[in-house]
Amino acid sequence: MMITPAETTPAAARAQFRAGLRRPTSGCSAGYAQANLIALPQGQAFDMLLFAQRNPKSCPVLGVLEAGQLSSEPLLGVEGGDIRTDIPAYRVYRSGELAEEVPDVVEQWRDDLVAFLIGCSFTFEAPMLEAGLPIAHIDQGVNVPMYETGIACEPAGSISGPMVVSMRPLPPHLVSDAVRITSRYPGVHGAPVHIGDPEALGIADISAPDFGDPVQIPEGWIPVFWACGVTPQAAVMASKPEFAIGHAPGHMLITDIPDTRLQVP
Repeated sequence: MMITPAETTPAAARAQFRAGLRRPTSGCSAGYAQANLIALPQGQAFDMLLFAQRNPKSCPVLGVLEAGQLSSEPLLGVEGGDIRTDIPAYRVYRSGELAEEVPDVVEQWRDDLVAFLIGCSFTFEAPMLEAGLPIAHIDQGVNVPMYETGIACEPAGSISGPMVVSMRPLPPHLVSDAVRITSRYPGVHGAPVHIGDPEALGIADISAPDFGDPVQIPEGWIPVFWACGVTPQAAVMASKPEFAIGHAPGHMLITDIPDTRLQVP
């Protein structure tokens, strides 16, 4: 019997990524939290932590690995994961410029890097699907569309940049259900930040996302926007620290944290 991506355990999914599987992780390991990665040298780590604290909607912190630490049992299980290999694809930044996108960062990793794991909205897609809400990028077999907005995050020290949002279009009668469901998961961005007109966020062309893939929006459906954990990478591009590592947008770390642990009443 074939095991679907949604049925794959987090440990099995991470093993597949270590072995070279590359795919967006939306729809994988249903019931478990997914996380964005941003890793910075220790000298900029406090600024990034403060940036996350000041912008919790965009940067809800699920965990922080100390400099030199490559795994965390609460996040990556007792079998011992590796933050350098357990994500399907990584991005390496040098002076704020994207230098390379690679399947692992074993060679690029530095002992002074502090890794931040930021909650991802893929986590609440499973409860949305269970409630009968369509997820367009899953249905269309593409990565979720993500956009830089014209909204500036609150800066912290050397770190500043725009809010990034992800978009999922919905039929109008289901928007309130999406708000209700996702608002119960503040640790992975929570309720939408905007519903409707993308130009109100400074998005000029909804068919041309800055990250991920465009989705077809059925006639009459409404675009719904959530804060996105790619925001720290947008901040890296804007602030230009000398070195940083992130995940390839849409290619997340699947953790061992059950999504029910992040659910509030």
